[in-house]
Amino acid sequence: MTGTETYDVAIIGLGPVGGVLACLLGRRGHSVVVIERHASPYPLPRAVHFDHEVARILQACGLGPELGVITEPADVYEWRNGSGQVLLRFATQEAGGSGWPSSNMFSQPALEAVIERAVTTLPAVSVRRGWQLEGMEETAESVALTIRRTMVVHEADGRRDAEPTGGTDTIDARYVVGCDGANSTVRELLGIEMTDLGFYYDWLIVDVALREPRVFDPSNVQICDPARPTTVVSGGPGRRRWEFMRLPHESIDELNDAGRSWELLAPWDVTPRNATLERHAVYTFQAKWAENWRVGRVFLAGDAAHLTPPFAGQGLCAGLRDAANLDWKFDLVLSGKATDAILDTYSTERAANARALIEFAVELGKVICVADPDEATERDAAMVAAMAGVDSQPIPDMPGVSGGIISPGDPVAGSLFVQGRVRIGDRTARFDDLLGPGWRMITLDRELPTSLPTGDAKWFSELGGRIVAIGTEVEDVDGTYTAWFADHGVTTVLQRPDFYVFGTAGDAADAAALLGSLRTMLGSGCEPTDRGRTR
Repeated sequence: MTGTETYDVAIIGLGPVGGVLACLLGRRGHSVVVIERHASPYPLPRAVHFDHEVARILQACGLGPELGVITEPADVYEWRNGSGQVLLRFATQEAGGSGWPSSNMFSQPALEAVIERAVTTLPAVSVRRGWQLEGMEETAESVALTIRRTMVVHEADGRRDAEPTGGTDTIDARYVVGCDGANSTVRELLGIEMTDLGFYYDWLIVDVALREPRVFDPSNVQICDPARPTTVVSGGPGRRRWEFMRLPHESIDELNDAGRSWELLAPWDVTPRNATLERHAVYTFQAKWAENWRVGRVFLAGDAAHLTPPFAGQGLCAGLRDAANLDWKFDLVLSGKATDAILDTYSTERAANARALIEFAVELGKVICVADPDEATERDAAMVAAMAGVDSQPIPDMPGVSGGIISPGDPVAGSLFVQGRVRIGDRTARFDDLLGPGWRMITLDRELPTSLPTGDAKWFSELGGRIVAIGTEVEDVDGTYTAWFADHGVTTVLQRPDFYVFGTAGDAADAAALLGSLRTMLGSGCEPTDRGRTR
């Protein structure tokens, strides 16, 4: 290989966050290289839950048809005390606001496999497994990366093998994103510190594959027993996940043992006879976020930027929201449709959202991780009283976008917009499958597409935007959009590519003003630039 490879974006790490970002950018035609130090995907389960919003992000990667195969929806999430009394019940919806089940349980290796298959089919994306980032040097126009080859990957007859090697290479990229996990090399090279809430608990994570189908009722349960706080959830089709809190008198070595895992699983009649132990590992739950998510042309995303306890099931979700946020902003900058300054809104929008989720998870953890019997008794009484006469609670809405690229003064701006089923001609499907993701102005005003000022409509089209009038060629099959507009007292919504509401309008004049506001924020008027890869 001669010369230095040049890309639009270099992504460090091919976990779900790096893979989704590479997929989204690659589908737009931007040149991407993914540097992954491991020669092969990590084979054991880790994350097991994503919500309806993340399902829609994966849908945007073209993975919608595969989600139903690798996931199973969770119908209920209960909190019970040590005697089995229900303290809290969250009833999940079969279809959340984004048009997918509210809670989706999965095995991470299965998800990573479908993401990587999608990434490797994209001509604009190069994946370099077995390479470790060693250094970065930013110039006025790009970042020079020094990478060292640690493993050579051989693939033959369906097998992937690796052997140690050496040698270095250099890569230039206009932007770099560190998606390289909790022990991020990118974050270390940048010298970024993390804010630590000091929330530390050790939990034994046990994943099993069931030898035959079995129903667990409820499917997901949090056992708030001071004798041993325990989580029992689906691990995806055919799998289950248990999490056991380490008690004060136990050592990590004592708990992190296969024999001890089977002892703890025995009350559920899960034994070597009917299940395979896939993994047992003690993790220290943490609550941290990076103090800076951007340094020049380098960004952090996923666990490199934030670590959350798992009690809200939002760790992976937060990382994929990072990817979705960066994707459309990189797209506008790389194609010359917005200035580099809009990339500053990434940390403005995502850091506040991630902090809110982490703080929410910590508050849940403070309720769950109670090991004192007297304190637990008081907690139980308060929670039972709060549930009196209430069958279940709705799953709380996740925080939206509170600043950045949203219409100021609009109370709906920054909230997550819905996705319903629509019909066009003889085709019925989710909105994005028929009309695509991206900037979308969706309206009940059938005259709006032809009544907007010509200049605004042309600019919006050049942005990749599309105006969709419900009730014309697009039929609202289940009334999803009609109901949303009625609930919010508006006729038009401007949706961002990451599915958040930029703003709403009550008439054509307000809709035109929305486009004008967006145009000002993006600093439009630049000519598109070449997005191709150079060698």
